[in-house]
Amino acid sequence: MILYHLNHLRELEAEAIYVIREAASQFERPAMLFSGGKDSIVMTHLARKAFFPAKIPFPLLHIDTGHNFPETITFRDEMVERIGAQLIVRYVQDSIDKGRAKEEKGPNASRNMLQTITLLDALEELKVDAAMGGARRDEEKARAKERFFSHRDEFGQWDPKNQRPELWMLLNGRKNSGEHFRVFPLSNWTEMDVWMYITLENIPIPNIYFSHQREIIERDGMLLAKSNHIIIRENEVIVERTVRFRTIGDMTCTGAVNSPASSLEEIIDEIAASRVTERGTRSDDKRSDTAMEDRKKAGYF
Repeated sequence: MILYHLNHLRELEAEAIYVIREAASQFERPAMLFSGGKDSIVMTHLARKAFFPAKIPFPLLHIDTGHNFPETITFRDEMVERIGAQLIVRYVQDSIDKGRAKEEKGPNASRNMLQTITLLDALEELKVDAAMGGARRDEEKARAKERFFSHRDEFGQWDPKNQRPELWMLLNGRKNSGEHFRVFPLSNWTEMDVWMYITLENIPIPNIYFSHQREIIERDGMLLAKSNHIIIRENEVIVERTVRFRTIGDMTCTGAVNSPASSLEEIIDEIAASRVTERGTRSDDKRSDTAMEDRKKAGYF
């Protein structure tokens, strides 16, 4: 059984490295999206392997909502310094200040959707023709429709009915002027694969993935971390819980899970027994039945 898992992970690793190398060779100005979450960390680790002993030949691009978990930003900066990668950060706050995006109001306000505007502006500014992301097909039904090389039109929009076949892993990066591609090296990975690979490769990750004590607000069945970015309703109370986060995003829409898992082995055991997907802890996916697909069509990852 152990040998089976090892072979499976090495096959996924080889596939992802192939996709990353194809993106680097077929496009003039690729970039790798980095959020500080486990998937982007694994993708960065794979990029280092793909070009070792040279450094990663393209920049890491982080779209910062300004509402990130502090632990994520600290980890990002330490990791970039450790591996010697180039980091480019673009801020949603700048888009708001320029009038390009409008801040949401109310207790459920989030900047998560505003990332799309900042991302598209950054891709145009930097002339990125291939943006690599850590999305996986098992995460959500809209992401299951993606190809490794996912075409975007001149407006940065995605048409799930107008994607290119990828028979025999032949990846087609041809495009017209102004168009670009989103590239997903981890497409065939599952959440379990990611955690097992992190364990196998001993990859450092932010400490909020592990069990810890935190002040929590219970809202609509979700456990939101107390922060200055969340307006507390009159009937809500702040409680201290032992929690961890299965996914990391904007603090205003990323929920925690009650969990005692304080090691990678315990996390793997917990995921194996879970009947809720990791995106089930994200309130931004629950705004409508097609929330993710609508955002992807508009240019979101």
